[in-house]
Amino acid sequence: MTDENTTDHSVSAAASAAPAPPAPASPLVLGTMMFGTTVDEETSFALLDRFVERGGEWIDTADCYAFWASADGRGGDSERIIGRWLAARPGVRDRVRLATKVGAEPLWAGSWPRHRAGLSRYAIRDAFAGSLDRLGVDHVDLLWLHQEDRAVPIEETVDAVGELTASGAVRRVGASNHPAWRVERARARAAATGTRPIDALQLNATYLRARPGTRPDGVEHPFGLLSDEQWDIAQAYRMEVWAYTPLLSGAYDNPAKSIPQVYDHPGSTRRLDALDDVVKQTGATRGQVVLAWLVAQGIRPILGGSKPYQLDAAFDGLALTLTEEQLTRLDVAG
Repeated sequence: MTDENTTDHSVSAAASAAPAPPAPASPLVLGTMMFGTTVDEETSFALLDRFVERGGEWIDTADCYAFWASADGRGGDSERIIGRWLAARPGVRDRVRLATKVGAEPLWAGSWPRHRAGLSRYAIRDAFAGSLDRLGVDHVDLLWLHQEDRAVPIEETVDAVGELTASGAVRRVGASNHPAWRVERARARAAATGTRPIDALQLNATYLRARPGTRPDGVEHPFGLLSDEQWDIAQAYRMEVWAYTPLLSGAYDNPAKSIPQVYDHPGSTRRLDALDDVVKQTGATRGQVVLAWLVAQGIRPILGGSKPYQLDAAFDGLALTLTEEQLTRLDVAG
C-alpha cells in the first residue's frame, strides 16, 4: 500500500476519473409507474441513478403510465422521464434493460377501462412506435402485452409482436395480467410460426395470500393475481415471473399503513408469525425478508418506491441469504 505522503498524484487522478466498474446485476426490477407524475423528474433521476449504482439492471414502465395521475388523462410520462434520463447519461443504455408495455392506454382521456388501445396488430405497432419515440431508443429488451384483449384473436397479437422481434426492435416478449390458457395459445402460435414465444409473466405476488375470490387494490384484471395455474405454466416452460406490489405498498413495515383486508384470514396470521420469526433471526425488516423469499422462489420483485432509502433497503434485503430452515418455515406457514 502506498503511504499518503508518497502517493503518485497522476495515478490517483487517473483512478478517480475512471468510471467505477458496474456492480453485479441484481434481480430487483425498478418500477417507474409514477415517474413524471407524482414522482418529479429530479427524484426520478436520483432513483434511476441509484438503481444503476447498486447493480440494478431491469427498468419497467408502460405506455399508459400514469394516465390516472397525468394532467391530460393520458399515459407516457414515465417513458418520457426515462428517455430524458437516458439522454442525459451517455453510455448508461448499455448498462440497463428496458421493459415497457402496450395494450392498456386509454383511447381518450376518461375512456379507461371500456375503451383502451388493446392488442390488435395496428394498436401494437402504433403504441410501440410511440414508446420508442418517448424512450429515445431503437429497441426494448422486453415488451409486455399489458392486459389480455379478447376482442382480438391471440394469433393476431402474436403475429404482430413477431414482426417486432424479427426486426430486432423487441428482444423478448412477456404477458402481464393474462390467464394461463391464453399464454399457452400464444406460445403455440409462436412455435407454429417460428417467432419468439412469451417467456415472462408479470403478475401481482407477495408473501401473503389473498382470500380466495378476492383481489388486492390495484389488481384491476381478474387474472392479475399470481395463481397456482399461472405459476405452474411458468415453471413448465421456465418462464420468468415478475411480481408487482410485492411489499403491499409498504404495509409490511410502515405502521401508518394497514395490511389490506383481502389478506385478513387465519392463514395470514400464521404467515406473519413465521415472517416475524425470520425477522428476529436475521435482523432484517419484514419487507426485506419478503424480497429475499420471493427471489428464493425464482420471482423477480418490482419495486415502485419513490424515495432513495426505499431502494437501498430493497437492495440490502436482496443481499440477505435465507437458510433452508428459514425458507421452509416461511413456505409451510399458513
